[in-house]
Amino acid sequence: MFHHGSKHSASVHFIRNIATPDWHLRFQRLAQEAQDSRIKSYYQAGIISEDTPLCEVPFVALDFETTGLNSNSDDIVSIGLVPFDIHRIYCRQSQHWVVKPKVKLEEDSVVIHGITHSDVQQAPDLRRILEAVLDALAGKVVVVHYKNIERQFMDRALKIRLGEGIQFPVVDTLAIEATIQQQQFGGWWNKLKGKRPGSVRLGKCRSRYGLPAYQPHHALTDSLATAELLQAQIAYHFSPDTPISKLWE
Repeated sequence: MFHHGSKHSASVHFIRNIATPDWHLRFQRLAQEAQDSRIKSYYQAGIISEDTPLCEVPFVALDFETTGLNSNSDDIVSIGLVPFDIHRIYCRQSQHWVVKPKVKLEEDSVVIHGITHSDVQQAPDLRRILEAVLDALAGKVVVVHYKNIERQFMDRALKIRLGEGIQFPVVDTLAIEATIQQQQFGGWWNKLKGKRPGSVRLGKCRSRYGLPAYQPHHALTDSLATAELLQAQIAYHFSPDTPISKLWE
């Protein structure tokens, strides 16, 4: 396991480069605009205020396996999610679904995630499990490793099926690690010394904190891996009193 401590925190100044929306207000507006009852219920559950300290934030790690990397032409084939907070991971509440994509499953993606044509033929469409997925996400801050996948694929998948998309705040462990690596090892002086920012792949990030290696490309395992990574990043680089506004986007 990683060791709690703030030995690195003084050297890391994590500042958002982009203006973060007021998610609390945005959810209120989206709840009024939503047409589908499941999406409306998700927004009506609300979201924490931006000044909530990390030690009080209910998180849920989310991971998708997909038919490819382009949200405009590919689709979701499995969903994994794991609820947690900065102290504890709630494994009993974790969930995993294989779903039937709207597009053909390519051999290249089968090799990566191991979900086969027969697996998806027997699987439900995302519409059939959407209520369960949104219930598990409701009221929690979604944590992902590379926000473009989960955010864009979920939005696109719902637009295709329901005619309306979805918005939600995320904490992106990849973006956090990229910032930390750049601050610690970026710049010309480090380059002269032969130092450079490290890889931000999920497994490489975890190894920096002494976290065990997991088999990648399973949505549930990757969700657990992401949850543990955020716990480690917070323990090393942030205070439990840090407001969620510093991390979510």
